[in-house]
Order: sequence, then structure tokens, then C-alpha cells
Amino acid sequence: MFGKGPVSFPGLGIFELPIDRVAFTVLGRDIYWYGVIIALGFLLGTLLGLKLAERSGVDQDDLLTAVLISTPVAILGARLYHVLTSLEHYHSLYDVLAIWEGGLAIYGGILAGGLCFVLCCRWKALPPLKCLDCAAPAVILGQAIGRWGNFFNQEAFGTVTDLPWRMELLIGGVKTAVHPTFLYESIWNFAGLLMLLALFKRRRFDGQVFWAYMGWYGFGRFFIEGLRVDSLYVGSFRISQVLGIALFALSVGVLLLGGRRVPKEKTETGPEGPKEETIGGDH
Repeated sequence: MFGKGPVSFPGLGIFELPIDRVAFTVLGRDIYWYGVIIALGFLLGTLLGLKLAERSGVDQDDLLTAVLISTPVAILGARLYHVLTSLEHYHSLYDVLAIWEGGLAIYGGILAGGLCFVLCCRWKALPPLKCLDCAAPAVILGQAIGRWGNFFNQEAFGTVTDLPWRMELLIGGVKTAVHPTFLYESIWNFAGLLMLLALFKRRRFDGQVFWAYMGWYGFGRFFIEGLRVDSLYVGSFRISQVLGIALFALSVGVLLLGGRRVPKEKTETGPEGPKEETIGGDH
């Protein structure tokens, strides 16, 4: 479902923002803001991931190779997930392939891209869990930025509301005030980014940051998805809510188990007697 025309946030004193899906035109072909913003999120996320890899002693060139290979796989997974969960909207091979007309599901991208990323790390003899710890803040940064592509597309909004931060747009020619769920998720993801970066400095075991990301995103998405009007369903269940709460529960379990298995300190005996070495941090 898409809106059209200008967008307003009357409760915040913002009126009639002229929103155009097209950013610019090259050789007669429209370039959409959605693609521009997604590309910006990918670029900034990749730069952040490479910086964290440097701090962790992970080879940046090999990690970049894994990113470049897994990115198209993630896009394919996001498209396939969306198509398979909304087959009623696809009637031809063209409809399935016309990715430029919209229709990507983030969980499909995470699952397909994440699996490919791990396989690439193994191929390059990189530690997968340590690499996933570097990738998690990068991914959530890309998601936080990418949600603004939904704003320019006037999509991924929520149910009708009269809250002060409501967003008004034309839906079916009628001015309607709705939850700006794209904004909720963007803010949630930026907050998650700060949390993950703080955790990255103090992590106690490889994979801790990655599972914290999965839990954080799943928890937030569970509630935000409940407000959206364009959810994908299996029966009467919103798929993203089911996956969100399942990933949150799994992440909590993994983090608790991992925290119990890793001792806070280990003792080494040297010429000068016992000394303490803290496990975790940047390694």
C-alpha cells in the first residue's frame, strides 16, 4: 500500500512536505530515492563493519569479499521471501523479477545473506562469529538509514492514529493520519546501533554482539509490525511478528548460555606469579 502527494506531521508543526519518489533521471531512466538511500545505508554500514574488523584483527579485504558476495544473495533472499509469502500479487515471471517495483522482506535478506556471509567467512578462513560481531552494527546502521527509503516511497506506515507525531498522507485520495512506523523502526535501530557499539567494546565471547542484534531487532520489530497495515501473513499470524519473537527468545537463550560458559577472568602463571587477564574486549 502506497500513499501519494505531500506528507505532513501536523502535530509537530510540519506541513505539506512535497515528496517525490524520483531523486533524479539518468539517460531517461528514473533513479528513485529508495535506491539512493539503500545504497547510502549499505556504503556507511560497510565502512563501519570494516572499521570494526580492523579493531578485531579481522582481515578487511577478506571481510569485504564476503560482504560483496553475500549482498546480492541477501537481495535475492529478500525478494524470494516476499514473493513466496504474497504469491497472490505475482502472476508472471516479469512480476517476480521486477524488483525495481518494490517488494523486499528484510528477514529474507538477513537469513539468506547471513548464511552466505558465514560460508564466505569459512571459505576465507575467517572466524565466522567474530565476523558476525563486526557485521551486526553495520547491518543495523544500514537498516536505520534504509527505512527512510520507505518514507520517500510513502509505504510501510501504520494504522490510523491521532497521536501528536502522526503522519498525514493521501491514501486512496483521502487524507489519512497514520503511525509513521518507518520512523519508529529507524529510531529503534539507531538506538540499537549505540547499544551494539557499546557492547562491542565489552563483549565477552564471539557472537555476543550478533545475537544481541538479533534479539534487539526481533523484539522491536514484533511491536512495530503490530501497527503496520501491509504485513505479510501466514494464516492469521503476521510472519514478521512470529519471527521477531522467536529470534528474541532464541537470542536471549544463546546470550545467557554464552555468558555462563565464559569465565569472567582467567589466571596465568608467569615468572612474576599469578596475573589476571580479562577475557573479551577488542580481540
